[in-house]
Order: sequence, then C-alpha cells, then structure tokens
Amino acid sequence: MANGIRRLYAFLTAFALGAASARTYSFPDCVNGPLKNNAVCDITKDPITRATALINVWTDEELTNNTVNASPGVPRLGLPAYNWWSEALHGVASSPGVTFAPSGPFSYATSFPQPILMGAAFDDALIQEIATIVSTEGRAFNNAGRAGIDYWTPNINPFKDPRWGRGQETPGEDPLHLSQYVYNLILGLQGGLDPKPYFKVVADCKHYAAYDLDNWEGVVRYGFNAVVSQQDLSEFYLPSFQTCVRDAKVASVMCSYNAVNGIPACASKFLLQDVLRDHWGFTEDRWVTSDCDAVQNIYTPHNYTDDPAQAAADALLAGTDIDCGTFSSTYLPDALKRGLVNTTDLRKAAVRQYASLVRLGYFDPADVQPYRQLGWSDVNTPQAQKLAHTAAVEGIVLLKNDGVLPLSRRIRKLALIGPWANATQLMQGNYQGVAPYLVSPLLGAQQAGFDVEYVLGTNVTTRNDTSGFPAAIAAAKAADAVIFAGGLDETVEREEVDRLNVTWPGSQLELVAELERVGKPLIVTQFGGGQLDDTALKHSRAVNAIIWGGYPGQSGGAALFDILTGKAAPAGRLPITQYPAEYAEQVQMTDMTLRPSATNPGRTYKWYTGTPVYEFGFGLHYTTFDFAWAAPGIAANASTTAANTTVAAVGNETNATSFAGPARTYAIADLVSRGDGAASFLDLAPLDTFAVRVTNTGRATSDYVALLFVSGEFGPAPRPRKQLVAYTRVHGLAPRRSVVAELPVTLGAIARADETGAKWVYPGTYTLALDTDGALKHTFTLTGEAAKIATWPSDTE
Repeated sequence: MANGIRRLYAFLTAFALGAASARTYSFPDCVNGPLKNNAVCDITKDPITRATALINVWTDEELTNNTVNASPGVPRLGLPAYNWWSEALHGVASSPGVTFAPSGPFSYATSFPQPILMGAAFDDALIQEIATIVSTEGRAFNNAGRAGIDYWTPNINPFKDPRWGRGQETPGEDPLHLSQYVYNLILGLQGGLDPKPYFKVVADCKHYAAYDLDNWEGVVRYGFNAVVSQQDLSEFYLPSFQTCVRDAKVASVMCSYNAVNGIPACASKFLLQDVLRDHWGFTEDRWVTSDCDAVQNIYTPHNYTDDPAQAAADALLAGTDIDCGTFSSTYLPDALKRGLVNTTDLRKAAVRQYASLVRLGYFDPADVQPYRQLGWSDVNTPQAQKLAHTAAVEGIVLLKNDGVLPLSRRIRKLALIGPWANATQLMQGNYQGVAPYLVSPLLGAQQAGFDVEYVLGTNVTTRNDTSGFPAAIAAAKAADAVIFAGGLDETVEREEVDRLNVTWPGSQLELVAELERVGKPLIVTQFGGGQLDDTALKHSRAVNAIIWGGYPGQSGGAALFDILTGKAAPAGRLPITQYPAEYAEQVQMTDMTLRPSATNPGRTYKWYTGTPVYEFGFGLHYTTFDFAWAAPGIAANASTTAANTTVAAVGNETNATSFAGPARTYAIADLVSRGDGAASFLDLAPLDTFAVRVTNTGRATSDYVALLFVSGEFGPAPRPRKQLVAYTRVHGLAPRRSVVAELPVTLGAIARADETGAKWVYPGTYTLALDTDGALKHTFTLTGEAAKIATWPSDTE
C-alpha cells in the first residue's frame, strides 16, 4: 500500500510540474542560439553524429541531471527542458507531458475505444488508421506546446490472466494477434516503417517483460519475481515485443516493474542487451525508459542491491537510458564518484535519447517539416469522429442472441437499467484524455429515437442493497424491452488493482434475475476490459441476448445502439477467453506457466483444458455465411491491406469446382530454402496463402472476421489445443454476395519453441480450421527433418 501511495504522490507531483511546463514545450534555437555552431544543428549529418556532438559538450552534472523523464535540459546551451513522458494509449491522454487547455483549442482530443475493444475488431488496417490520427493529434498538441513528441504507448503484454486489472489496455491474449496489432499501430504512430527523415512521434512498447500482475493477494508488481521459462518467453510473452522492435522498428521500449527469473527487468542485461539490442537489433538511436520508479524498485522492494547508487548503476549499465522518476539523477552522481559507472556510460544513454529527438526533427527548421505544421484544426476532425465510432462498432461482440436482436421496430419504449446505462467518462477506461464529447448508452438510445426510462438499479460493487431494485422492476414492466448495462469498472479493474475472481461483482446478477421474472425481452450488455463468467446468463431462457462492449470510447453509446437496432451488424470477436468462475481458484496469478499441470488448468485458449463459457474468437452475427476453399489471387481487383491479407470481391460468380483445394503436403527443406530468399527473417517466410470464399447466405449486410487456426500432432508434447495462424476482416458483405479472403500463413505462425526458446518447424500432420467452430477444415502434412527457423539468446545472468 505504501508503494502505491508513494507512486500516486510521485505521479501527481510530476503531473503538476508537467502542467506547468507543458505549455512551454519549445525547440532549440539552431539559428541564433548557443548551439548554432554545434554539429547537432547540421541537418546533413546522421542522428548519432549530431547527438554525440551535443552530448560531448555536457558536463558530468548535466549528464546525471538528464537521466530522468523530466529532463531539465542544459540552459547554458539553450537546450530546453523536456518531459519524455506523454501518453496516448487510445488517444492523446492526460499525463505529466500532456496538458489540456481548460477550454477552447486543445481542450480535448479524440478518445478511441480501449485497446481490448479495438483488438476485438481484428482489423489491422483500422488500427493503423487510428494510430495515424492519434499521432497527428499528438503532433498538433506538441506544436502548441502542450505535449511531448514521445508517447509511452502501447501496452502489448499478453492478457494471460483474466484477473489482471490492466488487461483493458492490451489487444488480447494471443501472441500472433498482438504482433499484427502492434505492427500496424507502430507504423501509424511513427509515420511509417522506420521513416526518414523524421519520425512522426516516437512510440514506446511496454511493459518489457512478462508483466501481467499489479496487486493480487498481497503480491505487488514492484517486487514480484516472474519465474518464466525461456520457452514461454520466446513463444508467448515476447513475440509482440519482437515484432514491435525488430519488424516495426519502434523507437523506444519500457522495462517493467517486475523481476524476471530473479533479476529486475530494468537491471537485466539479458533482456535489455542480449535480447533487445543484440538479438532484435534495437539500434543506438533508440532508448529504454523504466516504468515509473522501477529503477528505485531495484533497490527496494526487489532488494537486488545493497545500496541505491548500485541500483542506479545497475539500471544504467544494463541498458535503462531514462529513469521515470528522480532516483537516477539523485544517486548516479555518487555511483560516478565511486566508479560504479563512468562518463562514457552516461553519454551512451544520453546519445540514444537525443539521437531519437534528432530523428523527430527537434533541432531542424520548422518550415521544412510537414509535422510541425499540424494544429488545432487537425484535432477531432470529422474523419477522427467517424473512426472512433467505427472502432467501437467493429469491436462490439454479440455473445448470445435468440432472435430478439436486432430490435423489432415495434419496440419503442425501453427500460435502460444498470451502472453503465448512463456511463460517460467510464466509457474511456484508463489512460484517457479529455474527450470532445461522450455518448452514453442513455444518450445513444435517445438519439436512436427510443422512449427511454433510465434507472440505476445498482452500482457495480454494491452488495446487500436492493433499494434500487423496485424502481428498475417498475421501469421494466412499463417497457417494451429491457436493457441491462453493467459489468466492470475502474473500481475493480485498473492499474494497481487486480481482481480476485471472474464473477459479476456486487448485486448485478441478482438485479438481472429480478428483471428476468418480468418477462420482457431482456438484453444484457456487459462492459469492462476483463471477462466475467456469463454462465447463468448464457443458459437463462429469459436473457434473450448478451453483448460485450469493453470500454467503447467517445461514441460508445451510439455504437451500442447501432448494433442493437441493426443499423450496424455485429462482427467483433472475443480477444480473450471467458473462463468459468472456478478458474480463479485453480491457478494463482503468480504462476507464469502456460501449459497445464497439477496446479494449472492451462493458460489462454491454446492450453486451457477446461470448457470456457465463451472461447477466444467467439462472436455471433445477424446473418449466416457459407465457406469454401478458393484459389489465392482469384480476383484481379484484389487490394492488399496493411496486414498483408487480401480481400477480393467476386460477386456471385464462383469457380470453386475448378479449384482442387489447398496443398496437402509441404517439404520442410523446400520451405526453408525458399524462405531464406523471400523474407528478412525466416520466421516471416511464407508457408502458404490460404484463400476462403465467404458467401453471405443471410439477409443482413455484415462484416466477417476470418480466423484461421491450426492444430495437430507436431512437435513435442504437450501440444496446444490450437493456435491462431492468420486472420482478416471482410467489410460490408451484402446478402447473396461473396468475397475471397486471403490468409497468408508464415513459418513462424506454425512454429513452436523448444525448451531453450529456439523456434522450430516440425514434421507432422497439421489441420487448419476456419473460425472457432471449424466451419471449414483442411489437413496437410509437413515432411522431412525438423528445421530451426529462429535462435534464442542464452540467459547467462
């Protein structure tokens, strides 16, 4: 608790300082200022050379002073103070580096849904488009002096345990899904793939590594030691970071609070040097920041060192370039005096930071930089508003429907009941900014033309208080249909707050049971980042439909009623598994293993041996579909999306009878030989592209998310139940129309990690299955000897 209060105080103090300084974010004067003759201002030189020229004229005191997020700069050189800590998880967000104006220009920014709901859309092109808008608005805020140009986003830790309070910040539980999500997000944020000459903004992939516990049963993240095998690190915890760093070329990474196998992440040379820089190629114009106070946590409560100066030195030498906090600037002078670090070590960290700022155009003339021209007119544009609404619609998941949805036009009077019924700021979730507007479910119902009676009924966590039930029941009796809006909120899931169970909190289910007895059409809308055990609702005949809506952002209420009325058709898929209540009693949050054992029923859909209430990837539609294998590249007018997945419209025509189906055998040696010349890394080399003709056989125009899984007898036991190998989203498929969705599968997607963490493609029998119900299947064989397609560093710390 003391740690939590300390960190909260530190955040509020930093925020207050940030609020004072954010309005005066400025750029160095390379024309008339003291740096005008320094090579840092020479735009013909490379970023490392320019940054080195700047850092070489700093004193030791200036070096240690600038090891923290709230860097004071170097006044004698005309180098302004700079706060490296700005946030933009799902829109420009309140943080020490971001200040919203009280009114008028820059008083708000577009607020998209939380990543857990955006992840449910399984639409990589959408994610890149959202990130492009977020970075545009972030640059506009910076140009107004109200934000930095480094944004500590995204959170790409896999959502392994349903009790984790920060799961709402992530796209879900599957490593391949997270990897494709983050690849597209980073391209949108940074302005392309390692763009030249300028980054749009610098993104930051966090929290590295194996971080998915905040505060559970007295175990607190600041001192938690995550014991993780190299196999699980390579196969589950780190693929999204590999994609972020190696493939998307992110410019910064955040090391996490926890220790990994006994060494605090921010002091781990294995993580920060061996894996991050040597294995993945994180270059010297990119930097690592600690999570806030994580450098201090090396000293206490990890108790990894005997004194604070040694802790600050260990972090710097391991590769932590910025301390979010004040610990390093306080204790590195002593570490320098004692010879625990030297001036060269300090300069290396500073060069990494300022080479990054060089790549952001920090020292260059504004008139040659398009990003420096962005302003208030580029914030919350009509396109941004539309996209925030679209993102919420695409992510909403229909879990149950007996035909009551979409609502009949005869239904005009609604009883809207529950703690989420009139939610406003709650729809944003955490790490949020100031939204331009917030459409609550109540407002969404009113805008849809319904006569609505709103009754709170109960709060999310209220127990043993049914005083609000009578009014809710009376409203239900007077209505044509009843909508209960509840679930989780920030009081039970957020940073520093994990859940102890996965049951509905408070008296919400008791109120739903009372509403069931009324006998009116009843729709339960479940909000929140984590899943809840919906078993009772799923099996109750009186609950006609269940919808999951995450944290839907500024247009959440409008999106919800678009789905309820049929203005839009649901096509979202659960990005996480919904477990039964007993799951929380079967495995401890501190157990980092994935595979089933005597003390673990298995983690995520890949390994869980029980029966989920709703499985990963589940989602219903208002229409029906038919599927058939098709020849890849069937349509000349196919267009490739950012996820390298092709969706080709082919109308009503079909050539299915002329296509014999996908290949039935592949020689591993041939795949590897071709892959060596086809991809920069062998795990990105193609296995094949599998094309599926999707035909809408129902009556409603609808999107469709094609999820392709593989299972089979290959590789060492135990084997996963199945694993996602490709996905794409088909848009706006009209009744009696067809499209061909192409799903490229890489060697990495079918590979498995051995006990050392190396990735292998194994011979054996593989079965592809489309969708969670295996609507379309295909079996093929890989022949020959197993092939290692990716090595893994050896942890010798």
